[in-house]
Amino acid sequence: MRLKGKIAVVTGASRGIGRAIALRLARDGALVCVNYHSNAEAAQAVVGEIQKANGEAFALQADVGSVEQLGKFFEALDAELTIRRGEPRFDILVNNAGIAVTGTTATANEADFDRVFATNVKGPFFTTQHAIPRLRDGGRVINLSSGLSRRPMPQYSAYSMTKAAIDTFTIALAAELGGRGITVNTLAPGLTATDMNAGMREQPDVEGAFSSMTALGRVGKVEDIADAVALLASPDSGWVTGQYVEASGGLGLVVPGFGPN
Repeated sequence: MRLKGKIAVVTGASRGIGRAIALRLARDGALVCVNYHSNAEAAQAVVGEIQKANGEAFALQADVGSVEQLGKFFEALDAELTIRRGEPRFDILVNNAGIAVTGTTATANEADFDRVFATNVKGPFFTTQHAIPRLRDGGRVINLSSGLSRRPMPQYSAYSMTKAAIDTFTIALAAELGGRGITVNTLAPGLTATDMNAGMREQPDVEGAFSSMTALGRVGKVEDIADAVALLASPDSGWVTGQYVEASGGLGLVVPGFGPN
């Protein structure tokens, strides 16, 4: 188990990609803090699944878009880790929590704009600010972005902007923390089957269209993204920092109708 003895904090880990990441890091031996926004039952189910597999985990609530709640979250995290490990230090931070709102520039409203920026940009920034003095030297920060940060779609205008901000944050943070041996990388999923994008995937021919443009011939699974996070969290990734890593199965590498026979 490559992460035996390590401690990971995963935001937005009660469902979807975050859940898969928490399960994978625990399988690799890490003690995992499962952060959740509001669904305590789902978060406890993740903890239970990890424990059933002889892993270690606990759940803590916080809306990462609220600096006040983040302060309370890290106080609770300090207490929990001190009980479990004797000190409030950890090794891996995965800034996964995020929301998507749809709307073109012409149709977007201020409330949705503020909400998506609070969760997707303000959240990772201040979560990381709290984490910096608690992260051990040689640690890992992994920021979840999206392929939309570089290939935006009009109906996800504000969301695409938030993920582009995360890409920039990664580069600045990697330079800031490099002296401590802490690596910081962006992981950008392509279209992945989650409940958050179910509405889009249910539109006629969407999954087929994305699959036809992808070198590996399918839409991503949450486990695909969790595997990539595990790679960046591992000891073997210690010389990789400040990078944008796309986990999309090669989206855009194939032009439909012009692929190999």
